[in-house]
Amino acid sequence: MARARRGFKARQRRNKVLKLAKGFHFSRRQKYYHAAETVKRALHYRYIGRRLLKRDMRRLWITRISAAAKMLDGSYSKFMGNLKKKDIGLNRKMLSEIAARDFDGFKAIYEASK
Repeated sequence: MARARRGFKARQRRNKVLKLAKGFHFSRRQKYYHAAETVKRALHYRYIGRRLLKRDMRRLWITRISAAAKMLDGSYSKFMGNLKKKDIGLNRKMLSEIAARDFDGFKAIYEASK
């Protein structure tokens, strides 16, 4: 009896992995076993990277706000605390953009929070 080589569905599954392995070097893009291992790792790093990006961006925003607050002889924590007390609903991303691009606008927000 002839050996069954799995046929269409298996080839489809392998081709999906090999397509994701496009751009890898040597046998990592040509041989299914090596490609599957590398693609699995790459997808895992991609997943981690999405979370790290959020963390890094928040860190950047906080640094920008802190620097702008220090220029106005204040501190980040007191500024954010005052914003919460006065119920000014600006998030860190918007505050950092205002601090970086429109310092006069940030100064007005800072004064309003006092």
